Amino acid sequence: MGDFLEYSDLVQEIRGALNPGRLKLQSNLVIFKNIKTGKVDQYNPNDIESVTWMKRARGYCLKVMLENGTIHRYDGLKEGEYEKLSQFVSKYYNTTLEKKDLSVKGWNWGVADFKGNSLSFNVDKKTAFEVPLGNVSHSTTAKNEVTLEFHQNDDAAVSLMEMRFFIPTDSTQPDKDTVQEFYNNVIAKADIIQATGESIAAFSEVQCLTPRGRYDIKIYPTFLQLHGKTFDYKIPYTTVLRLFLLPHKDGRQMFFVMSLDPPIKQGQTRYHFLISLFNKEDEMTIELGLSEEELKEKYDGKLTQEMSGLEYEVISRVFKAVVNRKITVPGGFTSHQGHQCINCSYKAATGLLYPLERGFIFVHKPPMHIRFDEIAAVNFARSAGSTRSFDFDVETKSGTVYTFVGIEKDEYGKLYDFVSQKKLRVKNIGGMSSKKQVDDDDMQGSDVEDEHDAYLERMKREGREREDDGGDDDEDSDSSDESFNPGESGSEVPEEYDSNPSTTSESDDESDEGSEEGEKKKEKKEKKEKKKSRSAKTVPEGRKKRAKKNKGDKDPNRPKRPQSAYFLWLNENREKIKKENPGITITEISKKAGEMWKEITDKTKWEKLAEVAKEEYKVAMEEYNQRKAEEGSDAEEASSGKKSPKKKAGSPKKESKAGSGQDYKSKEFISSDSSSSEDKPLKKKTKKDEKSEKKSAKKEEESGEESEVGELPDEEEILSSPPASSESGSDE
Repeated sequence: MGDFLEYSDLVQEIRGALNPGRLKLQSNLVIFKNIKTGKVDQYNPNDIESVTWMKRARGYCLKVMLENGTIHRYDGLKEGEYEKLSQFVSKYYNTTLEKKDLSVKGWNWGVADFKGNSLSFNVDKKTAFEVPLGNVSHSTTAKNEVTLEFHQNDDAAVSLMEMRFFIPTDSTQPDKDTVQEFYNNVIAKADIIQATGESIAAFSEVQCLTPRGRYDIKIYPTFLQLHGKTFDYKIPYTTVLRLFLLPHKDGRQMFFVMSLDPPIKQGQTRYHFLISLFNKEDEMTIELGLSEEELKEKYDGKLTQEMSGLEYEVISRVFKAVVNRKITVPGGFTSHQGHQCINCSYKAATGLLYPLERGFIFVHKPPMHIRFDEIAAVNFARSAGSTRSFDFDVETKSGTVYTFVGIEKDEYGKLYDFVSQKKLRVKNIGGMSSKKQVDDDDMQGSDVEDEHDAYLERMKREGREREDDGGDDDEDSDSSDESFNPGESGSEVPEEYDSNPSTTSESDDESDEGSEEGEKKKEKKEKKEKKKSRSAKTVPEGRKKRAKKNKGDKDPNRPKRPQSAYFLWLNENREKIKKENPGITITEISKKAGEMWKEITDKTKWEKLAEVAKEEYKVAMEEYNQRKAEEGSDAEEASSGKKSPKKKAGSPKKESKAGSGQDYKSKEFISSDSSSSEDKPLKKKTKKDEKSEKKSAKKEEESGEESEVGELPDEEEILSSPPASSESGSDE
């Protein structure tokens, strides 16, 4: 056990919603960071009054009560953490970790105990439930009844609207008003805004962009009031998360922005930001309604009774003191035109995007603030319909994507440099091993010829990865394409699959040259050759027509692809993750593993293993391809050495020109093959064809040369052809 304890997956209940966060217990400080809002709560161990350990619905709860009555609850701890926490608290916080059992009887009759800023309802000296009084928005009384109404949270799935407590009269003290006493205890700690007394300062006719209009702003010790012609808002300082002071692009105005959680409401409209607009040249002087002692005690001398200067400076100084929040201003980012913001649009509204030191803020419709710690990746995309602008996508870890469109290409280099400097992951070039330095001239000129086109870079990278794999994805389809085009081997066998197969010798074609039928044959032959030449032109040299890959015909002997560095690490650490997180599902394991992998800084071990696996895969693929080629050649030799079966009696002999190297198949074996490009009916032999065959046969007999018997087709062709007996009968 070191000098601190850290828990990254706890939740804190805020007005009915469970917000995730990280709790860090140090020897001199307690810090809790709300992941949803980014708000950080921290307090000194010397201010801690008691620490309690309780079992609740979401595991175990750590309840920390401060001396000023503030109570912090952190849910989601595991039972095994008790011993470690108990030793740490007793060593550094000068108190003990007290175990407290809750009442599970379900009784609705008990004792109300007001302690700190919460109401505890006890049954048999055990706590049944607690009500944080800071969530109470209103309270009313009746004869023997007190009603509590609660603030609503839009993020909560289920909201508690109100509770009623029945309070009987005390028979031992009939004069005591128990109802009024209960009500006073609630009001003392409730978050009920009551404008009592004079305001500290007042600013009249301030121009507000959200909510739109001109409002009088009155500053009170615990809240501020916006008073307009139609609406009136009261905003507690506890709901203010951040303050921003942003210069307008025109150089003459300033935005003053307040981030609110929970937002102010008007009907169904929610205002998460209060945005005011001031002219840079306007000056003002105000007098604060506070004494010198109050200014020193409450505000540490940050304010004076009389304040004067530029209007936006005076207002920002007052708000900084009363809200007790730092003011965020733009950092070192400078656009191509020398401004601290970028002109763009979100959805249908134009606005200004400010890259800050820890996030992005967009002003002003709708205003939004995106912190760097909640960004998963950013993306530079092509703008639809314009070649002079690009889109900037920001994807958060929760899955929400914000797209800022219409950014000028001149800003690409500046924005890319800023994103790289802040170490944000660029989605479309994240896989590149080394990022090029981006110049201001990038994104200039042609839309296709850009040197830093993110899409082009991605396509090049994917092409390189396919080349590294040896292109084995298309291996099966390429081999089938080669066998489909037998014309490359020099054989003229494919002609027998033509719509009008030629069964005569070349001399017969010459003899028919003068006749009408010969002319028709010649025209068809020329058309066929033109068609082949056109198809050869359309397909570039070296490329083949890609056939659809049959997923069911995969070779089981084919080497498997190598695993990446991440999967090698996951295989080794999967069981460890299961042990550390009992009951975790498969999807949760992958999610947890992804988070752990991101946090690993030194990944050289796994990357080296992945490289070794990749080299082994290449060697295995070469051996596999060589073995496959040898098997293919053996199959060809076996098929060429087949003996032709004996022919049936009465069937016509198939004759060919001696020494020509060309074999013709008899008519009964010519079938419509599925791989043929044309499925036209076969043409019957004419009398002239038969006569020419007889003439050629006589010539061969006279020369003493034996005619070669054509090679019989494969088994599939025999099955698909009609019976030989019926064909031979027709020939006879």
